[in-house]
Amino acid sequence: MSPGQLEALLRYRLDQAHETLHEAEILLDENALRGAINRSYYAMFYTLVALLATKQLGTSKHSGALSLFDREFVKTGLFALDLSRSLRLAFNLRQTLDYGEMTQIDQPTVEQTLAEAKLFVEAIETYLYSTGYLTPRKQINRPMNRVLQVRLWPVAGPA
Repeated sequence: MSPGQLEALLRYRLDQAHETLHEAEILLDENALRGAINRSYYAMFYTLVALLATKQLGTSKHSGALSLFDREFVKTGLFALDLSRSLRLAFNLRQTLDYGEMTQIDQPTVEQTLAEAKLFVEAIETYLYSTGYLTPRKQINRPMNRVLQVRLWPVAGPA
């Protein structure tokens, strides 16, 4: 994969992550707690898939992706163990809520999971920029671009 193709893939996955975080916020606001957990975890997962692509790694199983994160990025000291714990907690919550029977979750747990998902996405995105895998986007002065930015994640200044 060429550097340009890799950057396009990373941007695609990060855009997915930001959109999914936005979905989690909407679901939380609507008290759809199970869905908010699902979307929080998937925001983390999409970001993780982007990170793994920088080492040309991938797996067909979510548990395999989590293991690769630990092996390649946490044990090497690139990322803190807390990020791995947050990722694994979100994964386990999603599994339990999506596949368990008669499971419940409380709003504070969902709020905490969403906050940790945001930190996870931010940490990996910061890493991708600081290591040069991503370059800052040039500002495009098209109205449609501005609308998409506002919808997907907050942009400073008036809309």
